[in-house]
Amino acid sequence: MQNIEAYQKSFLSYLEDFAVEKDPGNLYRPINYILKLGGKRLRPVLTLMTSEIFGGETKDAMDAALSVEVFHNFSLVHDDIMDDAPLRRGKETVHEKWNLNTGILSGDAMLILAYQLFENYEPNTFQALAKLFSKTALEVCEGQQYDIDFETRNDVAIPEYLKMIEYKTAVLIGAAMKMGAIVAKASENDQNLIYDFGRYLGIAFQLQDDYLDAFGNPETFGKQVGGDILENKKTYLYLKTLELGSEEDICSLLEVMSNNSITNAQKVDTVKKLFDDSGASKATQKAVEDYTNKAFDVLKSLNVSEDKKQLLRLFGEQLMNRRV
Repeated sequence: MQNIEAYQKSFLSYLEDFAVEKDPGNLYRPINYILKLGGKRLRPVLTLMTSEIFGGETKDAMDAALSVEVFHNFSLVHDDIMDDAPLRRGKETVHEKWNLNTGILSGDAMLILAYQLFENYEPNTFQALAKLFSKTALEVCEGQQYDIDFETRNDVAIPEYLKMIEYKTAVLIGAAMKMGAIVAKASENDQNLIYDFGRYLGIAFQLQDDYLDAFGNPETFGKQVGGDILENKKTYLYLKTLELGSEEDICSLLEVMSNNSITNAQKVDTVKKLFDDSGASKATQKAVEDYTNKAFDVLKSLNVSEDKKQLLRLFGEQLMNRRV
């Protein structure tokens, strides 16, 4: 088994060969731009790693890994348009650097390219990958719609929020791992188990992201700390404060979140204190741990060697303890 950096290096080399200049330039240049913008490459690495865990060759899983990464970046291009976001990974977003129409069309092309990569597999593998991809892509769209709906709702329940992050984030992590298992021709049972492992880790990953957005170190987190608070997002921390906080805590939270006369720094500091005082910050950390442990429980039934299970467990622990 390779380490994470080795998977990243081999994947980036494959990505470089894929992202070549071709006509029309105004369609493909934005695609190459977003694909080369960096990021953790978490999903394609998981596809490659899972393929090897089930006895496959890394090279055979490259097209599936690339499909996952192209789809993920397609969703970012369109998300940025919907959010009117000026920056992605510290650089101009596609629609800002070019224009809105380019962002829409290049994003559409990326979705097609992601599907097209499955054509490099034999029919049975192609069918299994395409079926999983279709299901996952639709769920990601559903998750995005839930997220948009929540912006104008004041009655979002925690189970609804968990479903939203499962669809918007976690199912693609589960699918990335299952694709590796499909390419390696793992049993259907093992394919489903590794999907659940990835899905649970994905939920833990997003909950950790919620926590780090408020309490992370800005130097290591790579984003503005308190960004979710300033955008009035109904994160797990926010919803847990409404659930666990005193009447006074709840009134203060609702008042501060709707108050446009205080400074950003005051707003972030006040809300973070309410997250702490209510017990929401501890509850969020506990939820991260619980979902990570759910992922680890899945490993008990997985039909691979103990050293490979340990590798997956180590990966999960690194995600749970990350600070970026």
